[in-house]
Amino acid sequence: VPLPFTLSARGEGALRARAGELAALADEADPLDLAHSLATTRAALSDRAVLVAADRAELRAALHDLASGATPPTARAEGDLGFLFTGQGSQRTGMGRELAAAYPVFADALDDVCAHFDLQLDRPLRNVLFAGPGTPEAELLHRTEYAQPALFAVEVALYRLLESWGLTPDQLAGHSVGEIAAAHAAGVFTLQDATILVAARGRLMQRLPEGGAMAAVRATEDEVTPLLTPRTGIAAVNGPAALVVSGDAADVERITAELAARGHDTRRLRVSHAFHSPLMEPMLAEFRRIAHVLDYAEPTRPVVSTVTGGPVTSALSDPEYWVEHVRARVRFHDAVRTLADSGVRTFLEVGPDAVLSAMGPDCTDAPGTAFLPVLRRERPEAREAVTALATAHARGVPVDWRRHFSGLGGRRIDLPHYPFQRRRFWLEQSTATDAAGLGQLPAGHPLLAAVVAVGAEGVVLTGRLSTRAQPWLADHVIAGRVLFPGTAFVELALRAGDHVGAHTLEELTLGAPLVLGADADTAVQVAVGEPDDTGRRGVTVHTRTADAAAWTQHATGVLTTTAPAAAADPGTWPPPGAEPLDTTRVYPELAAQGYGYGPAFQGLRAAWRHGDDLYAEVALPEETAADAAGFGLHPALLDAALHAADLDTPPRSEVLVPFAWTGVTLHSTGAPALRVKITRGGGDTITLHLADATGAPVADIEALTSRPVQADDVLYTVRWSPVPRPATTAPVRTAVLDGAADGLDALLTGPAPDAVLHRV
Repeated sequence: VPLPFTLSARGEGALRARAGELAALADEADPLDLAHSLATTRAALSDRAVLVAADRAELRAALHDLASGATPPTARAEGDLGFLFTGQGSQRTGMGRELAAAYPVFADALDDVCAHFDLQLDRPLRNVLFAGPGTPEAELLHRTEYAQPALFAVEVALYRLLESWGLTPDQLAGHSVGEIAAAHAAGVFTLQDATILVAARGRLMQRLPEGGAMAAVRATEDEVTPLLTPRTGIAAVNGPAALVVSGDAADVERITAELAARGHDTRRLRVSHAFHSPLMEPMLAEFRRIAHVLDYAEPTRPVVSTVTGGPVTSALSDPEYWVEHVRARVRFHDAVRTLADSGVRTFLEVGPDAVLSAMGPDCTDAPGTAFLPVLRRERPEAREAVTALATAHARGVPVDWRRHFSGLGGRRIDLPHYPFQRRRFWLEQSTATDAAGLGQLPAGHPLLAAVVAVGAEGVVLTGRLSTRAQPWLADHVIAGRVLFPGTAFVELALRAGDHVGAHTLEELTLGAPLVLGADADTAVQVAVGEPDDTGRRGVTVHTRTADAAAWTQHATGVLTTTAPAAAADPGTWPPPGAEPLDTTRVYPELAAQGYGYGPAFQGLRAAWRHGDDLYAEVALPEETAADAAGFGLHPALLDAALHAADLDTPPRSEVLVPFAWTGVTLHSTGAPALRVKITRGGGDTITLHLADATGAPVADIEALTSRPVQADDVLYTVRWSPVPRPATTAPVRTAVLDGAADGLDALLTGPAPDAVLHRV
């Protein structure tokens, strides 16, 4: 199975540098492990490329081409995702066979659909689909009674496969019989009713007398309509000047001859019947009887009709719509324009060949639009499907890579750090004042400036904190004071651990709060000690303001190299049956309790309760999200994840602040948004599992214990009280004994000395 290798960065230069770093790793790492780690442990940043490779040699070549500039990155496109389901004529022998062998999800879905059709067809549909070329079963695939069920089966199985990979369409449309597959995907039909409708449609069309004709013409509707006869019609409008004329063979021949004489291109199509023409009328009565006994539902996803060319809702639940659907012209051109006008920029063709993807670009001139076929005739199916998935991801479409790799295996491996481009915008310092000359190196973090080795294996990281340099810190106000967030202490400790290879924060206890002044800078120092016999290292965080002589300790903890496995992906989000919680009053109510969160920290977007667990979605505001890539986990985002913990609980008189963190492990960095699962423990202790918008793990926190503080507590600081020296000091009296008797007499009779010296 070919593998997708996802790369992303902020800027094309960093993306190419990323490819260059990975090229060396590709010679050593197992390709599956590398693909799995890239997709599930790294944030998806703005500039992206996805390389599809089946082996190490192909991967090396692809990485080299990307790093050298021979392969351009995929242009990101803002916009929605639309699914287009292909119609009849795209079927081919063996379609779906390779996907069924590669992906159990596809195979199971295909078997399910075929089982429903087998109750209505003379031959098992799977045997027809996978028949060998030239066999009688293979010839059946070109008969309408089997072609339409076969297309529906493959398209539904494709939809289920894409769905399992986390691809969720914003809108749907289908060409001819493909619209029934789209309606089923939107929830209009159950699988049973959809297969009954498709089987009846194909069977009744097959029974019609042959002899009709269809022809493709390069002309507009206005040019063709005056030439139509009562026994002909326009079957499809596939572009602004791409039509299909259908009906009585003699009439179609006369129409195409007239158009050819006027200079229009025409082409006769090889078909058994004149679909979407007046010649379909004899089947409508029986088809109407069947359509009216089926059950229908309102669509759960937006669908654009290819009958009207516009959005459609309740009409899909009317049996007469599907009766008229047989006879009506297919307004594919109008449907694509409607989808594009409503914001769809990535069109994924769900079918066995790139038919609609070839016609689609002529239907819209919306900038940044792309048509991606999931499968193409005579190309390896698994590679085509993965390539379509990869291209969609590179364009910005959310993909659940963890679910994609769940059936493939792969383990997490260490990857190169982010390739910062390290552009300098300040004047070069002289050698005498260059920090590198003092043994310091850049820390590469928004809150930390430099790192210096201490002793054999310890490090100290330093930086300066201020609401001027980091304005988002001013949005964290507790009891009327700008308080450095407890989540930021966690970020500092984890970043320090990264420099020594200790990526898990086993524990961190917060002591004295850190109040940030409006104008003053605060120096921060994060110290990591040398490892003990178990690999654990102590970590402390100290700060000092410009007017303070001593350093204040705010946090102490332990870092370890042992990294537990990420929590399992819960799958469906939010969990089925979860109860939505009202979040509209969260921040006004928190403000009344003493939590003055500004915009940067107001990240709670939605929340649900499911049993004893809470689920929430949090995100950074747009102006702060741009900085997320520089952090392991942005403190404002992690802080927002905690805001859901007290939903639906009575207000408390005291303010709760984080006190003790246990078992904090970061699985990926730079996330601008999170899915959060919160499990309550005893007292004021909670457990958190954090994932990104696709469900890929970001961080796990085994336990966070909070403690109440009074409003005045944040005013206390540690300060030394000087002890005054005495105003005068009495002279020191001494006596020296050297063995003489008179010296001893003086010592016994005079005032007692402060010190006695004995000469020996």
